[in-house]
Amino acid sequence: MTHRIGIDLGGTKTEIILLAQDGREILRRRRPTPPGYAAALRNIADLVAEAEQESGQVCTVGVGIPGCISPATGLVKNANSNALNGHAFDRDLAALLGREVRVANDANCFALSEAVDGAAAGAGVVFGIIIGTGTGAGIVVNGRILEGRHRLAGEFGHTPLPWPREDELPLARCWCGQSGCLELYLAGPSLARECDGPGYHDAGSLPERAAAGDDKAQAALARHADRMARALAVITNLLDPDCIVLGGGVSNMAHLYEQLPGLMRPYVFSDQVAPHIVKAKHGDSSGVRGAAWLWPAGQG
Repeated sequence: MTHRIGIDLGGTKTEIILLAQDGREILRRRRPTPPGYAAALRNIADLVAEAEQESGQVCTVGVGIPGCISPATGLVKNANSNALNGHAFDRDLAALLGREVRVANDANCFALSEAVDGAAAGAGVVFGIIIGTGTGAGIVVNGRILEGRHRLAGEFGHTPLPWPREDELPLARCWCGQSGCLELYLAGPSLARECDGPGYHDAGSLPERAAAGDDKAQAALARHADRMARALAVITNLLDPDCIVLGGGVSNMAHLYEQLPGLMRPYVFSDQVAPHIVKAKHGDSSGVRGAAWLWPAGQG
């Protein structure tokens, strides 16, 4: 049976994983991502060759990238790794490896991983969110990524903060050119800035500070949870997902799983609201695992 190779191509590191047909991890490796497009491709090809030599098999290859391939041009767009933008990444890598490769946005890969054999295994509609230094999301329906006509499905971070309160106006300006993007309000650095003072640069320390009675930390976490609840209420009204999976550094904040369902209730257009919100099972490994699962069972 053919093994699956997954690649997570980031701006600073490239990770490879080799999965058996049953999802068992056989091999995992990380290397720095070299500067330049051609060097990044060659680095991936070398990692694949090494993994296949060790496994003794020619494997399927899936890649998660921090952007997407435009259906209009066939070129990468919206990648924060600028070296990828404007290139036919899937075709170039396929030519280098001598076989078809499958490429998807890294947040889509995260959602797919959790839907296949993670925290949302068996769920029909899965909304997976990565909230770390940025904010991204993916949608999986019946085990398949929902990309949309323009590959825009799941662009959660660049939708506006819903039901803004008076003290949140005017909404902040985003690097993308729009105002009020959720990334500005939900991502870890944004949460840390809510405390507006020295020593609060790390959002991960806020729950501990709050538990110790820090008023600033308590207020920042309360505002953040309320904003996330409003954002997820919109997703619930649109998709009514069976499961919402949280990943990234912010997903480690236990209070979110306790508070979000109740905070969402006033905004969801339903008489009963019981959203199933869970932490990612595979953590930081979900992206690379999801890349491998771009080849479903029986394909390759």
